[in-house]
Parts: sequence; structure tokens; C-alpha cells
Amino acid sequence: MKTKKLYDIDAYATEFEAVVLSCEAEDNVYKVVLDQTLFFPEEGGQTPDKGTLDEVEVVDVQIKDDVISHYVAHPVEVNSTVKGSINWQHRFFNMQQHSGEHLFSGLAHRKYGLKNVGFHLSNQIVTMDFDKALSEEQLKEMEWEINEAIVANVEIKTGYPAKDELENLEYRSKIEIDGPVRIVEIPGYDVCACCAPHVHRTGEIGIFKMQSVQNYKGGMRISFLCGFRALEEYRRKSEIISEVSGILTTNQENVAEHISKLKTQVQSLKTQLSNAKQTLMEGKLAEIPAEQTDVILFEQDLETPVMRNVVNKLMEAHDGVCGIFVGDDAEGYNFIIGSKTIDCREIANTLREQFDARGGGKPQMIQGSVIARADAIRDYFI
Repeated sequence: MKTKKLYDIDAYATEFEAVVLSCEAEDNVYKVVLDQTLFFPEEGGQTPDKGTLDEVEVVDVQIKDDVISHYVAHPVEVNSTVKGSINWQHRFFNMQQHSGEHLFSGLAHRKYGLKNVGFHLSNQIVTMDFDKALSEEQLKEMEWEINEAIVANVEIKTGYPAKDELENLEYRSKIEIDGPVRIVEIPGYDVCACCAPHVHRTGEIGIFKMQSVQNYKGGMRISFLCGFRALEEYRRKSEIISEVSGILTTNQENVAEHISKLKTQVQSLKTQLSNAKQTLMEGKLAEIPAEQTDVILFEQDLETPVMRNVVNKLMEAHDGVCGIFVGDDAEGYNFIIGSKTIDCREIANTLREQFDARGGGKPQMIQGSVIARADAIRDYFI
């Protein structure tokens, strides 16, 4: 028996009563089927509604062959009447996002011929995928026009056109399915097949704001937020900027410039420090007896380029195994080992066998990491 979709009748209703048709145990929860429901299931790229049945949390809602299943922690009696309650904030936030997506996708299709090839609406992120990419200037223009449409407070219409009317109707997401097709129309912007609840008028979307744009499968993926979710994200970012400006003791308008200067300074200091470490290591290398064949050094803090320079200089002066291990016994060591007379890959194999080391390389030089005590590593080379 198909479930009656009350959210199709009134997307703003939050409470309902329904008769329990079945209740079956499934993976530590109970799958409950009702004769009717306000719960929108996971469908069309959108996560399901949240809420309760008889004050028991509904942890998931799924649909198959027009039968909607509600998953709850406790069983309910078959043929009994239950009271359902929808989490309105979650429902309305989702409605804002989905209606905003229709505005953008519809306008992008009309202006640039773009096809929406993907949509994902979760509690953390909202994305839409298109088969073509737009320029930064075009995207800014689109964002502005979408918000103009929101201010215009256009009515959003939903319904199930008759079969003959549907056949002559031009709309997005046109697919061949058995039974009625639900059409969502935003006059002047979009006509699209869609199963999800929407706001009544575009003004309720509040605001449309793109978060990021990236290349995706030859087209583009846009992350965006609408309404209260956009407000929450703005608050979060505003708090971060305020905190950073306080740390830097500068105005918010100057944060980016200040950070850019700091980044340049840090890079300069890193270069100076690396050069100083290189000079210090060269002094240590000069103290190693020239007749010593094998040289294994242990240091606490060196960058990889410095490590490689040290090993190269050791190989110039010594004929055996030349290596450097950087780190400590607690966290482990990064290493580079070289030799002009021995195949270092054999050393790598032995280090893997004895110490579960990772890494590899060429006959002349290997590098990797190992978690072991320094004295154990020294004993291996001695």
C-alpha cells in the first residue's frame, strides 16, 4: 500500500496522526510503515526529515516503491494510531536550501543552457553540480540575480499536471516514470520535476550565498547556503575574523594584508633557520674522522632538504653506509640513508623486517620512517 504523502499537501504542517500498517525489527531498530506521513524521506539528493513518532525519535526515513519506512528505536503496535511530529527548523532550513537551488539551476539553464547533473543536501553541506562551468563574473551576476528574485517574493507553485498537459510541458529533470509527476514552478525562473517540500514564496529563502566553486567532471560544483544556514555560517566566519583580528591587533579590513605579510616573514625566517641548521651540520660533519667508513647520525629537528644535503656530503667523504635519523624514540624517526658502495634497498628491506620501517628508494639512496629506539637502530648498523 502506497504511503499518503502529507508533506505534498501541506509542507508547513508539523504534526499528524497515522495508522501503523507494519512494524518489523531490522538491525537493532524497528521499521514502521504508516498509512500516511509528514516525514519526507531521503530522496532526490536530500536528507530525510527529523522528528518523533509518539515522542520516540525517528532516526531515518526511507522510501521504496512509494512506501515510506520510518526507523525508530522502540516498536509500535500494528493497527494502533500514532502521533507524528516534524522538527520544523530542520524541515524549513532544508526547504530554504532546496528552493534556492531551484532558483539558481533554473536561471542557469535559461541564461546559459547549463544542466544540473547533481544535488546533495545534507546537514553539513549543500552542493549542486553542472555540466558546464561559468566564469567568476558570470557567477557573481547569477548570485545577484538570485537574490533579486528572493526580494521579488515570487510565489512557488507545486502540483501534479494531467498526463496530456505534462507531455507538452517544458521542464527540467524530465524523466519517464509511471504515475503522476510533481512539478515545482517558480514563474520567470524555473519549472522542474521535484519530490521535495518547498517554501511558499521566494522571499522565505532569505538569502542565497555561494560558498565555493570548483571544477567537477568537466563542469563545476557549487557549494552554497540559503536563509538561516547562511546566517549561521556568516556568524561563524565573522567570529573567526574577529578573533584573528584581535590576535593580530589590526582592523578586520586589514586581516588579509596582515596575514600575507606574516606569511612572507615566516617563510624568510624558515629559510634563515634552515641555512643555520645546514651550517651547524657542516660543522658537525667536519669533526667526523675521515677514516671512518660508516656514519649514522641522530638529530631532533631537521628539514628533509637539509637531511639530504647531509647524506650527500657524507657519501662524498665516506665509503660505507651514510645515514641520518631525525626525531625521537617516542614519536619515531624520519631517515635518509645513502651509500656509493652498498645497495641501500637491501638496508630498506632489513629495516622493514626488523623495525617495521616504511619507505624505499634507489640503490644509492633510500628514505622513510621508523618507530624504534635510537640505541636499537645504532646496534643494527654496528
